[in-house]
Order: sequence, then structure tokens, then C-alpha cells
Amino acid sequence: MRCPYCGSEDTQVKDSRPAEDYTSIRRRRICPDCGGRFTTFERVQLRELMVLKKTGRKAPFDRNKLVRSFQIALRKRPVDADRIERAVSGIVRRLESSGETEISSEEIGLQVLEALKSSMTWPSSATPPFTATSPMRRISKR
Repeated sequence: MRCPYCGSEDTQVKDSRPAEDYTSIRRRRICPDCGGRFTTFERVQLRELMVLKKTGRKAPFDRNKLVRSFQIALRKRPVDADRIERAVSGIVRRLESSGETEISSEEIGLQVLEALKSSMTWPSSATPPFTATSPMRRISKR
């Protein structure tokens, strides 16, 4: 692992333990050249996923992009970062275990919508403004 401070490729692991969600390993590292300390996380990757865009272009699946999208969608709602992490881990696990190496962006979007619906709490008398199967309704100003 390359040191983020001096760029040295010779770093040593000082401590390893499971991360809080038990889906990754947290490693504390130290660089013998500059003495810098830093933390890395390792996750299991079952297969290399490619996202098939509507245009036909293929792009590598980026877990961090999915996390950022959840954070943007929920930035004005009281949702814990831990809940977002669990939702993203669940989506990634389902995508990796599907057996497909190419996943359409539409399929990922539908899974995100389902996760968002389950992470938001709506009053029993209200209905969400949109669902995965209904078109978005335009709200007219009076």
C-alpha cells in the first residue's frame, strides 16, 4: 500500500480488525520512511461489475458514486450515515450475487428507489411523491 504522505510503497500494518459493519477490514498502517500513520479499508469484491448505460456505453461500477448519490438524495432528511452504508452494501451484495457482470443503470436505479422508499418514513395518510412504477406528478402553483 502506497503511503499517502510521502508516496513510499513500503508500509507496515500495525493493527487489523473488522469494521463496524463486519463487511470490511480496517487496517491501521505506518510508513517506515516518513512515520505517517493512516487507515485503509478492505472489502470483498466477488466480481468486477460493469454498468450498461442507456446509450450503450459501459462503465465500471463505482460504489462511492452510489454512496454519494444516496447522500445527495437524503441530505435534507434525518438519515444516519450507517443506514446509507447498509443500503449501499445491500444493493452491491444483490448486484454481485445476481451472477451478471453487466448491470443496466436502470436496474441499479430501481434498487436505489426501493432502498430510498424503505429508508424514508412517510405519515400514514401521505403517499410518497413518486414511486418506481408511477410517473412523477407535476405540482401546480395556485
